[in-house]
Amino acid sequence: MGVEVEVIKQGDGGTPRRGQTVVVHYTGTLENGKKFDSSRDKGRPFKFKIGAGEVIRGWDEGVAQMCVGQRAKLTCSPDFGYGGRGVPGVIPPNAVLIFDVELLGLE
Repeated sequence: MGVEVEVIKQGDGGTPRRGQTVVVHYTGTLENGKKFDSSRDKGRPFKFKIGAGEVIRGWDEGVAQMCVGQRAKLTCSPDFGYGGRGVPGVIPPNAVLIFDVELLGLE
């Protein structure tokens, strides 16, 4: 499957380029709906550089398809997430991950 991008709210800004830093708000859940992480809960957006391997492949490829102001649901297959290793105590091995991501800006 890779990463599936389902638009929740359209955006009207630019699309990130490889090497550009993006600013996002996100909430990550497992298929059963259990939340495992959220920048919204922490009260501060998350930044990462597109295509630099700083995040899971599903984010690198999924967020690159978004535009500023857009909110989307990213569904990542295990090979685009944490694979067979998971994240002990947080994300089980071979888990499908679902992220509600809003692209706030580009730097």
